[in-house]
Amino acid sequence: MQPLGNPLYHLRLMARMGQSAGADLSAALAAGDISPEGWAEMITRCRGCAAPNQCAAFLAARGHAAGPMPGCRNADALIQLKERRT
Repeated sequence: MQPLGNPLYHLRLMARMGQSAGADLSAALAAGDISPEGWAEMITRCRGCAAPNQCAAFLAARGHAAGPMPGCRNADALIQLKERRT
């Protein structure tokens, strides 16, 4: 098992992935669509990802994406949050 990545770095990646995919994580947290515990679980899942460099490259290449990067550990949660907004 690999060690978890830097929390702040992965928080930023996760927020950017959500923004790119159309899921505003800060607004979802403020609206109660995601609990503080759910938010922490998403960050932990992101921190356990073995491909943060691929994620950063995906985000750098796109301003907006139809969805999260293939293989994103938070893809299901991000898609659900995006669908709640629409």
